[in-house]
Amino acid sequence: MLRENVNDLLFFLAVARERSFTRAAAQLGVSQSALSHTVRQLEERMGVRLLTRTTRSVSPTPAGERLLQSLTPRFQEIEAELFAVTELREKPAGTIRITAVDYAVDTYIWPKLARVLQDYPDIHVEIINDYGLTDIVAERFDAGVRLGQTVANGMIAVRIAPDQAFAVVGAPSYFEGRNKPLIPPDLTAHKCINLRLPTHGGNYVWEFEKGSDELRVRVDGQMTFNGIRQVLAAAVDGYGLAYAPYDLVQPDIESGRLVRVLEEWCPPWTGYHLYYPSRRQPSSAFAVVLEALRYRG
Repeated sequence: MLRENVNDLLFFLAVARERSFTRAAAQLGVSQSALSHTVRQLEERMGVRLLTRTTRSVSPTPAGERLLQSLTPRFQEIEAELFAVTELREKPAGTIRITAVDYAVDTYIWPKLARVLQDYPDIHVEIINDYGLTDIVAERFDAGVRLGQTVANGMIAVRIAPDQAFAVVGAPSYFEGRNKPLIPPDLTAHKCINLRLPTHGGNYVWEFEKGSDELRVRVDGQMTFNGIRQVLAAAVDGYGLAYAPYDLVQPDIESGRLVRVLEEWCPPWTGYHLYYPSRRQPSSAFAVVLEALRYRG
């Protein structure tokens, strides 16, 4: 394979993973036309079509899928070796990419990192706010943060937060003239504020548990957001009931701005964990971030 094909293969991998020339071009920092031209030249040199292009989507052909599956682990191995070489430096250095929801970032990630990163000026951290269940390997993240029970199989998980309870809350003005829900199914008669999850292509289904009973309730209402803080703001304004982390709503409950209901149906869940692939060899920079975030009780 000619040396110039290495970059061409990286361009192909970006398009095949993203299923989009537009997103891949933005990720690589090149123009869409240049990216398309490069991939087409690669196909011509190989004598086989690698991508099926339509006006709405891009997908690998069987040959392209084979190349994608073959090349991805090899380039990951090269990256791992490059990281290993950088470990010969005296000071930890490198970029660590983490995906997490904004609540976890604000409450558990940034406060801890802010205390240590000033001591490591060569460590760069990129934190992406994401409510989708992102595939951290495919999206080239070093780690992700999720509640313990949602961590994908085959990952190393390190607790970074205590157990987390959720709460159903509404403003006092919302409950005027309305009966409070006594059991989760009562929520179907109430206005509720939905949280949109991009990965699932729909709204989050509220989850409840009491003893051996587990219930999932699909709620409806006037407002839907893709961020939990906006959901909470709408609840404070009286637009309906919200389902949110208890720590986040506790100040508003104590001040009387919000009223909690269905408390006995909302036991604590396993808290947030930072997770990463078991086959990944952590760099010294990653080790610094991991130790900073580790929950110590």
